[in-house]
Amino acid sequence: MTKSIEIKNLFFEYDENLNTIDDVSFDVENGSYTVILGHNGSGKSTIAKLIIGLLEAKSGKIVVDGIELNDENVYKVRERVGIVFQNPDNQFIGATVRDDIAFGLENRCVPQTEMDGIINKYAKKVDMIDFLDHEPTKLSGGQKQRVAIAGILAMSPDIIILDEATSMLDPKGRREINALVKELNEETNMTVISISHDIEEAVNADRVVVLNNGKVVKDGTPEDILTDEALMYSLELDVPFAYKVSKKLAENGIEVGKNLKEKELIEKLCLLNLNK
Repeated sequence: MTKSIEIKNLFFEYDENLNTIDDVSFDVENGSYTVILGHNGSGKSTIAKLIIGLLEAKSGKIVVDGIELNDENVYKVRERVGIVFQNPDNQFIGATVRDDIAFGLENRCVPQTEMDGIINKYAKKVDMIDFLDHEPTKLSGGQKQRVAIAGILAMSPDIIILDEATSMLDPKGRREINALVKELNEETNMTVISISHDIEEAVNADRVVVLNNGKVVKDGTPEDILTDEALMYSLELDVPFAYKVSKKLAENGIEVGKNLKEKELIEKLCLLNLNK
């Protein structure tokens, strides 16, 4: 399968002789949904900034869509990658939400006749259609993040990086945005890299890369990673609730499928309770 991103033997340090990123290597397949998981300080957000050239690696190689990241090619790489940062205030340009979503489209020379339709489409998808004429700076933190996400999605980049992009949303909002990004990933084959410590988001990924102290400590499917209780607890990360319930059901002789839905879990829990 074609690789969207290749990272080879990457090193980076903020302070001399103290590696924040320590010999990291992994690939991201085209059209995949990859979650880079780790607690605060693990180096995961630094990886995002290195991929788009906001930070310069000490050594190693980053290749994006076949283009090696260097001083000469950094803008070619950024044309292919859209990133949503944890703090949306860093991304606002326009005087209104409409202007802000339009900014990226204007840079990509999208015809004015098409622009309003695209703006409305993505504002509606992130539940901000009623705020198009509002000033971004006067929105709540969660609303700002929705606008920042809409602005990036509207540009339809080949690759999107979400750097803790749902951290200011409540659980319901987080689920809605994660579901939207997953839907776009499946519909458009857009490559998604989500920088996160949200275990529930990692459940729905194609692949999970776990970072700790700047190193990749495990790389695999969500099932491989998230059911490794010893690893998760050693990294101060929790095991998803659904996996905990599935394990308890299995211990009590109730068959559990790999893709058990919430409704089925509740039904099986009720069955377990009745049998006690």
